[in-house]
Order: sequence, then C-alpha cells, then structure tokens
Amino acid sequence: MQRRVTGLIAVVSALGVTAALGGCGSSTGSGSVTLRLVAADYGDSQANSSQKYWDKLTEAYEAEHPDVDVEVSVHSWNDVDAKVKNMVADGDPPDLAQIGAYADYADAGQLYRADDVLSIDTQSDFVTRLSAAGEINRTQYGMPFASSTRLLFYNKKLFADAGLTPPKSWSELASAAAALKAEGVKYPYALPLGPEEAQAETMMWLLSGDGGYTDTVGSYALDSQQNVDTFTWLKDKLVGKGLTGPVAPGELNRAQAFAAFTRGEVGMLNGHPTLMKAAAAKGVKFGMVPMPGAAGRSKSTMGVADWMMAFKKNGHREQIGDFLDYVYSEKNVLEFSHEYDLLPVTTSASEAMAADAGDADLVGFLDELPNAELYPVGQTSWAGVSADIKREIGAAVGDRGSPAQVLGRLQRGAVTAQNAS
Repeated sequence: MQRRVTGLIAVVSALGVTAALGGCGSSTGSGSVTLRLVAADYGDSQANSSQKYWDKLTEAYEAEHPDVDVEVSVHSWNDVDAKVKNMVADGDPPDLAQIGAYADYADAGQLYRADDVLSIDTQSDFVTRLSAAGEINRTQYGMPFASSTRLLFYNKKLFADAGLTPPKSWSELASAAAALKAEGVKYPYALPLGPEEAQAETMMWLLSGDGGYTDTVGSYALDSQQNVDTFTWLKDKLVGKGLTGPVAPGELNRAQAFAAFTRGEVGMLNGHPTLMKAAAAKGVKFGMVPMPGAAGRSKSTMGVADWMMAFKKNGHREQIGDFLDYVYSEKNVLEFSHEYDLLPVTTSASEAMAADAGDADLVGFLDELPNAELYPVGQTSWAGVSADIKREIGAAVGDRGSPAQVLGRLQRGAVTAQNAS
C-alpha cells in the first residue's frame, strides 16, 4: 500500500511501516486494535439509521481484518458535533469523527493530515472541489464524506396551470412567482431564511448575484455591493410583493418549506436530492433546473460537504488508514450515497453514478458539483459566523429591514471572529 510519509512515498507492507515507524499506533505488537468512530445520522427513522449502514460495513471489514475491531456510535445532527467536542475536551477523542466541521481540530494540531493516513489512490480520488475545501494552508485535514448541491425545484402541475416554463433569470423567476400567486398558489417561491438553515438559502442567492460569503482571497465579504444588491432585490421584488407566501422568510425553516412542497403548496424553491424522494412519495410531479442568476443562469451553485477526520491522540495511524481506504472504496461510497440520496465524494463513484440509468435524476446535481462553491469551512470562525447568519439574515428582507445594515452588521462580526481566530 502506498502512503506519503514525511513527504516521501514509501512502498512497504503495513507490517513494515509499523515496525519502521514505531509509535504510529499504540497497538504495535499487541494483537487486537479497537478503532472508535463517532458518526452523524443521515436517516430519518430507525429503519434507515446510519447505524445500520456502519454496522454492515464494519462487519464486512472486520471479517477481512480479524485483528481490528471498529466501534461506531451514531448520533443525530443535533448532538454529534457536541459529542465529539466534549470527548476532545475530556482528553479522550475518538480515532475518527464524521461530523460537520474539521477546522477547529486541525488548527489545534489534533488531526492527522489526509496524506498521513490515506493511500495515494484514495486521496487522489476525491472530487477536486471537495478536497480543496478540506484544506488549511494547502494541507488537507478534512476528508469529504458526503456531499450535495442545490437545484431549483418547481411544481410541474402548478407551472402548467399558469402556462409557465422554468425560469432562467431573476426577472423570469419574479414573473413566474407573480403568475403563480394570481393562480392562488400559497407559496409562489418559498424563501426559507429561518434559523434552521438560513445560511444555505442565503449563500445560494448570493452566488446567483455574483457575490458570496468571501472574496477571492478568502476574506469575509458579506456586505459587498453584489450581496447588498441581491438582498435588496429579494426584499423589493419577491418578499415586498407578497410572492414568498404567508410565513415571513425569517420564520420559515427549510423543513417547513420542503413539507409544503410535498403538499403541492409551493411553486418553486431551492432543494437538494433528498427532496426528490419525499416529493415523489406524495405524488408531486416536479422538475429541476439550475438556479437562475441576475441576468441568466447562475455562474455557480452552492455545494455542501460533511467531513471525516482522524485524531492523532490514540495513534493507530496505519489501522485508521486501512479502514478509511475501505470506507472510500467505490462500492461503499455508492452504497452510502444511494441510501441517503447524497452525491458521491469520489470521482470513481461519481462516474459510476452518472453512467447508471437508475441514477438519472441525480445527474443534474452531479453536473453542478465540479463548479460548486462550498461554505468557508476552512475558517475556524465559520461556525460562529454561520450561527449569526441563521439568527439575523431574515431581518434583511423584513418590512422594516435594511439589507445594507444587516449585512454590514454581519460583516463586522465576521471580521472580528476571523481576527480572533
């Protein structure tokens, strides 16, 4: 197995590496090794809990590696980040964590570099955009585990009743929303800027207006003129004209918006792959197109990734690496992606999905991934900035809101947090 070791490429057996690098794992020569993994739950019920996925995977892995036991504990997204944080604070981190952010741990020197643990073939197979997002100072610490992009969903029946075609620009979107409102559609365009996931809807709109959370050198730019113009348009052309439905955007959460779409009450909204299954299950006929931009199709869309990371505290570097190479095999990446309607994080699995007629509905999302922009997860300040956006951005489009003032306040907070980190 090939691994990068202190900048060189060593081609040796796992046993040889262990002997040569004594201290890589506390288990050298001691028999059975136990790896602990804390993971997030992507299921929406006990029936499809991620615990079942991991139990099946680890059982198969352990059958081929009798000297390694892998213990996986799965926690809800409400709890998993705090669980890992508390374990680290108690001086007892897991060997592996699959959670939402890696930067704080990498910045504190607690993580292995990706090339410390992954084979060259595995690391090079990651989708390039995702690998780059896992880097701090051009060194990869975060290993992408799951990803998704966003498309504009529209209700085909409601569009047909109003004589509409899918919009390609903001002006076409506003015109379509007005026509849907005239037909009595409850939410012509659902704009979820509530605290659940406002940072996602915000970023999609900022990108469609040629802006974003950061500038070309990675510094926060929340109050750029492009961003102010985008939210001014939203406030004046959609919210102010009553085209976003009966719930104020700042009080509408993504889950509520998705549920309304599956009830046939929403004309348009931004969504990710999991919405497809939920809408189809309720008999909603829908279409999906790229996010409209200010003057035509948006130049980029938003991508999201969750992360795997390997902690150094317990050693076990070689065992961690062998297990991760198995986790990131094409078969296992595809199985996870299919189970939870997510996009593969590796090129090999992405190509296999694109070639599979059974995955035709996901091709549009796959096509967006190579050029997708991700949250600035390499910033240790991002978690706090994201929380501020969730809490405050809805006010920017409210009756008395000022996009310039709200974005300016968020920018000042972001710069303070960035400087502190």
